[in-house]
Amino acid sequence: MNLRGVKAIYMFEMARTWRTIGQSIVSPVLSTSLYFIVFGAAIGSRIDQIDGVDYGSFIVPGLIMLSLLTQSVSNASFGIYFPRFSGTIYEILSAPVSYIEIVMGYVGAAATKSILLGIIILATAGFFVDLQVDHPIWMFGFLVMTSVTFALLGFIIGIWADGFEKLQIVPLLVITPLTFLGGTFYSISMLPDIWQKVSLLNPVVYLISGFRWSFYGKGDVHIAVSVGIAFLFLALCIGTISYIFKTGYRLKD
Repeated sequence: MNLRGVKAIYMFEMARTWRTIGQSIVSPVLSTSLYFIVFGAAIGSRIDQIDGVDYGSFIVPGLIMLSLLTQSVSNASFGIYFPRFSGTIYEILSAPVSYIEIVMGYVGAAATKSILLGIIILATAGFFVDLQVDHPIWMFGFLVMTSVTFALLGFIIGIWADGFEKLQIVPLLVITPLTFLGGTFYSISMLPDIWQKVSLLNPVVYLISGFRWSFYGKGDVHIAVSVGIAFLFLALCIGTISYIFKTGYRLKD
């Protein structure tokens, strides 16, 4: 294992975060704070509790998950796409580092950014609503797993995309809608039976449900199912990246 190579890629990507801290950290935190103000304070005061939890507190796990998913994908996709765009990817591929070490560097940096962002948003939420975390270890575990999984997905998107426009297609047209429809602002048990069944086809439902369970001990689906779906998605992403490096898809063109 070439840890020096992994560290070099990782530190380079993290340095880019500090150079663009307004876009990487400040902007997502401010956007999420607006959700807390509008939904948590203004609208939440007019909504009854959901599963015994105040509405403002209820939406906190969903909002954190929304930021994690979008930022993990965006950070990882841009991180690997730019070297492809500038041609420096060939220097990385010719260096004495394996594809596993390359993925560890890029995905590790993207996941770290998302984890830091999630922790900052969680701390910020405490200024707006009353928070409780019944299972802190599970909460941090979901935080890390979600960040890593969607950073892997972003890495795949960054390799697949052949233009800056395509980098935004999946986050804007797929991930964000699925997150909003995945129980970010409501419990799917509030929906009619038919729409509850349809919602279960949305993989983000299981991530948000598991994350919310770690806060309040309650979720839309059983915690074991949430963990199983999360591991399945992680395995699919790892398998896809293995195929990409094995075949040289979009890397050797």
